[in-house]
Amino acid sequence: MASRGQQETSKLKQNLEEQLDRLVQQLTDLEECKDDLDEEEYEETRNETIEQLKEFKESLDKMLEGNLSLVSSLNGMQLAIQAAISQAFKTPEVIKLFAKKQPGQLRQRLADINRDSKIGKMSKDLATEQTVEILTALKKLGETLTPEEEAFLQTNSSASLKQFEKVSSTLASGDKVLAVAGSQVEEAAK
Repeated sequence: MASRGQQETSKLKQNLEEQLDRLVQQLTDLEECKDDLDEEEYEETRNETIEQLKEFKESLDKMLEGNLSLVSSLNGMQLAIQAAISQAFKTPEVIKLFAKKQPGQLRQRLADINRDSKIGKMSKDLATEQTVEILTALKKLGETLTPEEEAFLQTNSSASLKQFEKVSSTLASGDKVLAVAGSQVEEAAK
């Protein structure tokens, strides 16, 4: 009784994080099984998952309107969902690392992509696409990009990523929100 809603808020936040993780994992699994599915089945399943993400975002929007105590922790998840919905980020792993505010792992993924591209394990187009996604995520997390990374991002950034940057910059102070959300996601994972 003395928690005054803190336990309930904590449980709700944990449930929301688990639901987001489940949907992102669903996208990841789908990408891994893409070769085993025919194109129509893949597109149908992917669209269903995107629809679930949209519904999840609508639920978050309603909560944000009605419960101010949850605003800070939910805005970070909202940005990650917005990225998935707008398809700015096509790589589920990048969405997950972005939502959990893990720039170190994003940097490691970037190094893996560069290596895989050099040895021919990954096509140049796919490497460019994923590199742009990771650099955009790093930038939104407040990480400093090298001049070469900034130039690469400007040259190769897609319209959907530019739209995502525009949308996310209008939502309060996105970097501060992500910092709070990221630390809370890390605490919940412990």
